[in-house]
Amino acid sequence: MSAMEVMFHSSCFLLPSIPTDGTSATRYALVVLNQNLPRFTPLLWEHAKLRLCADGGANRIYDELPLFFPHEDALVIRNRYKPDVIKGDMDSIRRDVLDFYVSLGTKVIDESHDQDTTDLDKCILYIRGSTLNQESCRLQILATGALGGRFDHEAGNLNVLYRYPDTRIILLSDDCLIQLLPKTHRHEIQIQHSLQGPHCGLIPIATPSAKTTTTGLQWDLSNTEMRFGGLISTSNMVKGEKITVESDSDLLWTISIKKQDSTRP
Repeated sequence: MSAMEVMFHSSCFLLPSIPTDGTSATRYALVVLNQNLPRFTPLLWEHAKLRLCADGGANRIYDELPLFFPHEDALVIRNRYKPDVIKGDMDSIRRDVLDFYVSLGTKVIDESHDQDTTDLDKCILYIRGSTLNQESCRLQILATGALGGRFDHEAGNLNVLYRYPDTRIILLSDDCLIQLLPKTHRHEIQIQHSLQGPHCGLIPIATPSAKTTTTGLQWDLSNTEMRFGGLISTSNMVKGEKITVESDSDLLWTISIKKQDSTRP
């Protein structure tokens, strides 16, 4: 049997100055959902190739982004941080916010007819169909506000990771990130120790894993079985600069994000 292809992962988007090598790790679209903005939202916004607000996420950009810049005029900040697209079922966005961004030229896509998919789903489909999402260099998708708040919303956002396993999607909060590690690949995760860790976890949320093997963790797994109702790797810790993961099941990888100012632009 041929060796499994390696998929590389990096959180260099959290660095104040990210490499400009044009790889998928540095080319990303940003989706803002309707939860508190992480403190590093301005940084993510600066480097994003495409910026979408999912419905009420536009309220967050309008209300909360100016708070990151207390010494600047709120209107100046709102004009500077203009979303390219607002998409969703439009049941959360305020009328004054909608009118403001429409006046700035933001594209608005009302999908209130579709109640079977989440607002994050709708935004991901838009990004996947974008001309910026080239065959040769797919856009990674960063979603802020995907964690916290109502658990059913969180579960819906985690489900999105499994609906689009061929798209690199990272869910972000102030505290952590979550992404899917598909079983089709062996994974190498570069750790930015100044920005993330040490706490981490590997979680077989969809199907049990008969065998998972890791390197670089405080408590490595060696052909270990993991399943809900049994062992799952939570409250683990990163040790090295690089983590490797190989499993017979799709796993969620999560790692804590450190509280510091280096994640501001």
